[in-house]
Amino acid sequence: MPNRLAHETSPYLRQHADNPVDWFPWGDEAFERARTDDKPILLSVGYSSCHWCHVMAHESFEDDAIAGLMNELFVNVKVDREERPDVDALYMEVVQGLTGSGGWPMTVFLTPGGEPFFGGTYFPKVARGGMIAWVDLCERIAELWTTRRDDLTAQASQITKSLGRAARLDPADAFPGAEALDAAYRTLRSQHDDTWGGFGQAPKFPQAKSHELVCHLLARSGADVTRAMLETSLDAMAAGGLYDHLGGGFARYSVDYVWLVPHFEKMLYDQASLTQLYLHAWQVTGEDRYRAIVEETVGYVLRDLRHADGGFYSAEDADSEGEEGLFYIWSPDDLRTVLGDAALANRVADYYGVTEQGNFERTGKAILNRIQDRGELWPRPPEIDDARARLLAARAQRVRPGLDDKVLTEWNGLMLSALAEAAAALGRADWLAAAVANGEFLLAQLRRDDGRWLRSWQQGTDLGQPSARHLAYAADYAALIDAFVRLAEATGQARWITAAREVADGLLDLFWDDERGGVFTTGRDAEQLVTRPKDLMDNASPGANSLAAVGLLRLAALTGDDRYRSRAEDILRLLGPLAAEHPLAFAHLLYAVDLVANGIDEVVVAGDRPDLVEAVQRRFSPSAVLAWGERYDSPLWESRTDGQAYVCRNYTCQLPATDPETLRTQLS
Repeated sequence: MPNRLAHETSPYLRQHADNPVDWFPWGDEAFERARTDDKPILLSVGYSSCHWCHVMAHESFEDDAIAGLMNELFVNVKVDREERPDVDALYMEVVQGLTGSGGWPMTVFLTPGGEPFFGGTYFPKVARGGMIAWVDLCERIAELWTTRRDDLTAQASQITKSLGRAARLDPADAFPGAEALDAAYRTLRSQHDDTWGGFGQAPKFPQAKSHELVCHLLARSGADVTRAMLETSLDAMAAGGLYDHLGGGFARYSVDYVWLVPHFEKMLYDQASLTQLYLHAWQVTGEDRYRAIVEETVGYVLRDLRHADGGFYSAEDADSEGEEGLFYIWSPDDLRTVLGDAALANRVADYYGVTEQGNFERTGKAILNRIQDRGELWPRPPEIDDARARLLAARAQRVRPGLDDKVLTEWNGLMLSALAEAAAALGRADWLAAAVANGEFLLAQLRRDDGRWLRSWQQGTDLGQPSARHLAYAADYAALIDAFVRLAEATGQARWITAAREVADGLLDLFWDDERGGVFTTGRDAEQLVTRPKDLMDNASPGANSLAAVGLLRLAALTGDDRYRSRAEDILRLLGPLAAEHPLAFAHLLYAVDLVANGIDEVVVAGDRPDLVEAVQRRFSPSAVLAWGERYDSPLWESRTDGQAYVCRNYTCQLPATDPETLRTQLS
């Protein structure tokens, strides 16, 4: 019989619905059962495309004997970290504090009141590599709960008191200026791998927002060393197995320092951030190979991660048929079978590094790559392009990795920002239509009638469960602000500015910290956990406060509402001093520092002048906002004559521009 998770909207939770473990979703029922039965809570947190989550599930949670022991000793709670980032972040702080590291699957033992007393990540079925066996750990925890409960509860109380330290950070008297950007650049320069790109050694993550900062500084300085940093990283990432050379899109990270062997899961937020990064690199450098990466990555998202009504799915798994990467790897025989022509198959094998020995040790097959020809990614020879299309069609007949088809507001906001900007920059009407459809989907499916946004939507599955549940978090609201602003800039439709203002007002009303500044992770109307967390740092995706600072600054420039700018500056007072010292942890926040330190160009194109609009949209202008098309309530629109463009900065406007060249000069 399926357990309680069968009725959940999360695909990850439903993956565990047939476990013999008597799983509860996070909620009052689980905590009440723990109090009634006088048992600790075993909290297991993961996500659908997490490889080691699957391993632990197969080893332990699907084992009848182990599940029986877990059911006897604990109240077992399963959480999807993507649906409940508040729960995940809170207890990840515990695990990192106890072990010095974190990750998923995450395992935490709690009192019936939710206070944590022990935690870790993956535990094997059989002890190995210094790791305790899962059954032994469960029995030891249960023994301590019986024999030394006072010690455990005292430890839980002490750990709980230490939680939420980030939320108690006090703001500085002032926020940083351009010197913080210089300091951040020096740090990034010192940590950059000048041979293979990226920052640090293996495993390597794309660090898209840190590379964005490099791109911004390159646009301003034109320095050869900065360009070399950017191009080395972007070429290497797009040449290795991190990039899907057949279908487009990027994997989560590389396990080696040359970007060859990825952890094959594909996340929507990575496609969003890397689409923007490669778009901006194309705009700054003029290198068409970066435009090609944008086109193929967007193509992947629209083909494989899009709901028919416009929402974007969350992720594709690393595994298929129980094996990591199986969907993506090839042997020379595979190429010959698909292509028929042995000479062409050999040409393709040489082009993509497919050999009899292979480069993926567990299979003897090869991950397609171009790491020996990193600067020659585009254009492809015609016969390679033809073969690539045939291989992609053949791959589509394989068993695909699992699809996490929930629609997350935050990640959709990130993708919407990227898609709207890319559509405008490349003049892609089809992409713009997809962006508008996504915006309309979010408004229709993830916003309640009272205006309160929700976190996650999933196609109805059973028993009349609602398609959207869980109150949205600060990161959801903050991502939507920028998304709707970008959509307004791409379409010229005033309704998206209205939507952005409504979201911004909701963010400040529900999440703002009146005492110290910044936004809490959860709204004041949300479930109260053992402490109220605050998302400060940029991680795999930008943090809520960084997103809020950038979005509020750009919205303030378009609307003239100083309240938005004031709140963004409060965030910079709170986090700005940390950003220059730790740029990899605050890369997106440094974009907000840049906007304040160097000013925002407010551009208005009045009347029907698509040539002037295009002159703004096609260039990389990170410090510019654009108003055009339908007029809305803003000082920017006052006394504007149709047929002209206006560029203003710091309360000073240049002469109206009537031709694209003059406008481009003013924006330089």
